[in-house]
Amino acid sequence: MMTEEANSPSSMDIVLNVLENRYRRRMLVALLEHNPQDADNPQLPADSELAAEDLETRRIHMRHSHLPKLEESGFIEWDRDTNSVRKGPHFDEIQPLLEVLQNHANKLPDG
Repeated sequence: MMTEEANSPSSMDIVLNVLENRYRRRMLVALLEHNPQDADNPQLPADSELAAEDLETRRIHMRHSHLPKLEESGFIEWDRDTNSVRKGPHFDEIQPLLEVLQNHANKLPDG
């Protein structure tokens, strides 16, 4: 259930909490250019040594933790039936920060 705070303009605490995880950051940055985006390929990092079970574990975390958190914040809309993700009603509130992350990725720490 969405809190009243999630229905109002995002506070910096909500934004930073959502962005604290690199998989959520990557999902949101990917939505800058690709909307809607298939949630089965949620812009996982290109780890060359990922074992199949690691990838499956990440998909489980995305489905049960990251996507619900992004949806609750209003930054994405997630259709569980088609497993598709698109920009949510509050995406434009976080977009300027995502653009900074994208435009300065080579100057920021990895992840």
